[in-house]
Amino acid sequence: MKQKITLKKIAKEFGVSISTVSKALKDSHEISTELKDRIQAFAKYYHYKPNSLALNLRNQNTKTIGVIIPEIVHHFFTTVITGIEKLANDKGYNVMICLSNESYEKEVLNLEMLASGVVDGIIASVAKETEEKDDYTHFTELINNGIPLVMFDRVVDEIPCSKVIADDKGGAILATEQLIKNGCTNIALLTTPDYVTVGNDRREGYLKALEDNKLEVKPELIIKIDDKLPIEEQLSVLFESGNVPDGIFAVNEIYAATFLKVAGKYGYKIPDDIEVIGFTDGLISEFTTPSLTTVAQHGRTMGRKSCELLLDEIDSQDTVYQHKTNLIKTDLTVRDSTKKVQFQKL
Repeated sequence: MKQKITLKKIAKEFGVSISTVSKALKDSHEISTELKDRIQAFAKYYHYKPNSLALNLRNQNTKTIGVIIPEIVHHFFTTVITGIEKLANDKGYNVMICLSNESYEKEVLNLEMLASGVVDGIIASVAKETEEKDDYTHFTELINNGIPLVMFDRVVDEIPCSKVIADDKGGAILATEQLIKNGCTNIALLTTPDYVTVGNDRREGYLKALEDNKLEVKPELIIKIDDKLPIEEQLSVLFESGNVPDGIFAVNEIYAATFLKVAGKYGYKIPDDIEVIGFTDGLISEFTTPSLTTVAQHGRTMGRKSCELLLDEIDSQDTVYQHKTNLIKTDLTVRDSTKKVQFQKL
């Protein structure tokens, strides 16, 4: 029995993009005759057939939407799902949740499965490995097949779809300036590798706050965490360098909570010696010792807005839907990892 063939498998066989294969099968003049003939012959031999369910998804009514999240243990994503489910259920829709586990391959498989006709549209947050590979052809193919897509949190600017994002830069400014108001002058940033978009936006906010307050940017205080390596070891450099910060802004609550643990090992007290602010107001932040001051990005609101945009596109009869980008405002939740000084929202 011949193996089931897909556009991705044909593209891999010929060393071309999925888009090129799609054009060749549609006899596009953009593709050379020789390459078109080879691709079409290969597709015919393996009995390739376009996914008619996916191509005609707009005409179906499964009353189900698909959601792809990078990880399930992160409290933020569970709150987003809560927001999505509440509105979806209110509108008579079911929700199918898939986990990419930060894997590019698993994200592709999830997308292919959902696009097979079991859902009316998809909400997704991009996996870190996909951002690292900088390969979004699976999302492009989804859009080309006319399947409604909404991206949230980690989004790709080039993909023509609706998007819902937190004000990551504004939240980082808010956090960094709060540390400055509290008297911190030597503030470190715990951030992600450069390919993670939300980490970049939060780093921009940190840098802008330092610049606006005429504080020196010290490269040795910007720690880019590799999640594949022990985080505690990477944070130890801040204490072994001889330039211990008096303030920490972490782009997520995992980094912030881990810093609390490392600081304790080195004999530093929080917030007396070092003040700490994280990002994402989840359960970890609430139950650390001391509890963490964090930037709240309102996952439930983000989920509800993502679902609202997706259902709007599903219900739209327009041949060209006008995609939208919604920015969710952030604010600070003040707890015990920062000193009790007069607090003012920016």
